[in-house]
Amino acid sequence: MRVKCVLCDKIESIEDESLQAKRLRNRPIHTYMCKDCQARITTKTQKRIETGNFKLFQSKVKEEEW
Repeated sequence: MRVKCVLCDKIESIEDESLQAKRLRNRPIHTYMCKDCQARITTKTQKRIETGNFKLFQSKVKEEEW
């Protein structure tokens, strides 16, 4: 399967039977990012976390008492 990176528009091929290919086919909300862009975003995010100005807001899960 040929896929295109959403950030750099680089075209790559992935296996048709892979889990990532299945997600891209069945769920249009999932997008593909190449390894270079994914590594770049990961390193920049880690640098932002280390500065202390980055806050990750997670949803609070309420447990129901049944």
